[in-house]
Amino acid sequence: MAGKKQKTEKTNVMRLLEQKKIPYTAHYYGDTEAISGVEVAAVLGQDPDKVFKTLVTVAGSGEHYVFMVPVARELDLKKAAGAVQEKSIEMLKSKELLPLTGYIHGGCSPVGMKKPFRTVIDRSAEDFDTILFSGGKIGCQVETALAELRKAVKVEAADICL
Repeated sequence: MAGKKQKTEKTNVMRLLEQKKIPYTAHYYGDTEAISGVEVAAVLGQDPDKVFKTLVTVAGSGEHYVFMVPVARELDLKKAAGAVQEKSIEMLKSKELLPLTGYIHGGCSPVGMKKPFRTVIDRSAEDFDTILFSGGKIGCQVETALAELRKAVKVEAADICL
């Protein structure tokens, strides 16, 4: 029965959403070999365009930014830099992610980071009633409306994909 308990285990992301009275649906995929976001979307039976990955970047200025893009798409670093008025942006090194955000690679959520960072989501998120993003650990996604996510995290929309 140990497996059952893990299925309903609440993450900090879920606790924060509940604190703010934000409705969400948790989706678990722990019993699978799904690694990439596209594989996760397939296992969950979701449109990969509405499943978002959370990417943490560092700008030439030293500022950190969070970008959310559909799992099947890539972040356009030039467009991302423009969206936050920076000259250049690069992906944060994997080893820097946990100390900076409190999350590991593959389980990084825009909700509940150690400190708030300016967060930009690809404009395509506005096309869906709900979107999915990491529940704060590998094996868990949460689904909510973009308007609800904005109650937990300041999220702006921009065209940031290749």
